[in-house]
Amino acid sequence: MRIVLQRSKEAKVTVNGEITGQITKGLVLLVGVTHDDREEDAAYLADKIPNLRIFEDKNEKMNLSLLDVGGEILSVSQFTLYGDTRKGRRPSFIEAARPEQAIQIYDTFNRLLREKGIKVETGIFGAMMDVQLTNDGPVTLIVESKN
Repeated sequence: MRIVLQRSKEAKVTVNGEITGQITKGLVLLVGVTHDDREEDAAYLADKIPNLRIFEDKNEKMNLSLLDVGGEILSVSQFTLYGDTRKGRRPSFIEAARPEQAIQIYDTFNRLLREKGIKVETGIFGAMMDVQLTNDGPVTLIVESKN
C-alpha cells in the first residue's frame, strides 16, 4: 500500500456535488493499493499512521500523534498512486490492484482505524471525487507498507 498523507486543518470530499466525507483537524489520506497487498499491509499502516508524531506540541515541535491531538481522518481511495510514468507519456496503472481486491484492503484499512477510536470519513470508492483541504504546515508524507 502507498499513502500520501497530508496534515490538514479541514477537509472534505464531494461526489456529484454532495459531501460524502468531512473532517476538521487531522489527516487527509490518499490511499493506493497494489496487487500484492494483503490485510497485513492495511494493519501495518493503520497502526503506523495514527502514531506518527507529526503534530506540533506547545513548543512547536512535531512531537504529537493524531491520537494525541484527537484528530480525524479523511481517507480517499486513489489507484493513480500506482501510476508508472517512467515510459512514454501516458501513465501505466498495471501495478494498481483490481477494484474487487483494492476495495477489500481499503475497507479493512478504514475499519482498523475506526477500531482505534478515530473518526474516519471517506469518499466513494471508484467515483470521481473532488477533494478540498487546507494543508496544515504544509506537512505531506508518503507512507508505504513495503520496503
